[in-house]
Amino acid sequence: MSNLNFHSRFWLIALAALALSLWALKPILLPFVAGLAIAYFLDPAVERLTRWRLPRWLGALIVLVAFALFAVLLILLLVPLLQSQIGALIEALPGYIASLKEQIMPWAESWIARLSPEDVAKLREAAGQYAGNAVGWAGDLLKKIISEGFALFDILTLIVITPVVAFYLLRDWRKLKEKTDSLLPRKNRDTIRGALHEINRTLSGFIRGQALVCLCLGLIYSIGLSLVGLKYGAAIGIVAGALSFIPYVGSIFCGVTSLALAIVQFGDWLHILLVLLVFLIGQSLEGYVLTPKLVGDRVGLHPVWILFALFAGGSLLGFVGVLIAVPVAAVAGVLIRLAIRRYKASSLYHGTKSSSS
Repeated sequence: MSNLNFHSRFWLIALAALALSLWALKPILLPFVAGLAIAYFLDPAVERLTRWRLPRWLGALIVLVAFALFAVLLILLLVPLLQSQIGALIEALPGYIASLKEQIMPWAESWIARLSPEDVAKLREAAGQYAGNAVGWAGDLLKKIISEGFALFDILTLIVITPVVAFYLLRDWRKLKEKTDSLLPRKNRDTIRGALHEINRTLSGFIRGQALVCLCLGLIYSIGLSLVGLKYGAAIGIVAGALSFIPYVGSIFCGVTSLALAIVQFGDWLHILLVLLVFLIGQSLEGYVLTPKLVGDRVGLHPVWILFALFAGGSLLGFVGVLIAVPVAAVAGVLIRLAIRRYKASSLYHGTKSSSS
């Protein structure tokens, strides 16, 4: 029992020390966390090149350069489009809000007329209070994410350091795995290896698969809304696709924004139904084709759990917390499932005196 207590205390102290280190070093972690994320994402491509007898460093360099060229090309293509459409949308927004208000107010007034003056006053007070609190909380969280993420490292520093970190991690990925494996406790090596394998399967299945889902949804929404004739449809589709990495947020943004703009721009039921059809097609493809095929249902990450992890990470560590939220959620999920399996195999679950490991 004393040996078990010693091991438990050791790992709890190590976990606490790791958490405190992350908290203390959070101002300088962003380039290193970003480099680690890029290396993890690109490692399968480097592994494939090494099977063709290319040196590991050369494969890492080729993959990293190709990724950088793709990112630059994507930025050059998307930034002008987003800048022009979002700028035009911001300029037209006051007029759209006034038009939308004119269309909605008669319906709202007829509904409010059925309520007593006391109920109306209470409703307005509650709506104003909760809306103000929600907007203030969201604004503070976004401000914290941006300010803490870029407090000490500007964009230039991020661009310089992140590729260097990613290259060295890609080059030495195998050595790092072997070194980590050699440090595992001998007695529990198989259990830890199994947990690490499940964590890797969960992360790779979600991150790489979800990235492809976001790309496909961005194309579907952009092309569909543009074909319908919705102004700023391409920008809405691109933003909705990027936000789809966060469960529910991308679909809510696309549905609410596109329908509101359709009501203001067209004013007829045909175009509104066409916009709604584009949204429903995107949701159907995501739920029945893209997510099952590209992500799968075996990753073990519930959307609500991911959403909680992203908000918690952003609140605690800013932008760095958002980057590490999904990996931490995956690790926590695997450890919780492992603990549940051990609990169900123990005397605590079966109510017997014998303990099963």
